[in-house]
Amino acid sequence: AKGVIVRTKFPIRRSDGTYVRFDSNAIVIIDDAGNPRGTRVFGPVARELRSLEYMKIISLAPEVV
Repeated sequence: AKGVIVRTKFPIRRSDGTYVRFDSNAIVIIDDAGNPRGTRVFGPVARELRSLEYMKIISLAPEVV
């Protein structure tokens, strides 16, 4: 099984110079086609997932930061 990191405690620098970091680390387990194995995502996810084309994860997440 593969996974996509959706939250990390380590600060990530965005292209506009700001940094984003979360209180916890989290992943979403995905299948070989890139679709999430589960049907729910808890907590916020990083906006960078949109540019990586993980739209299904973004649609399941309650908040995109």
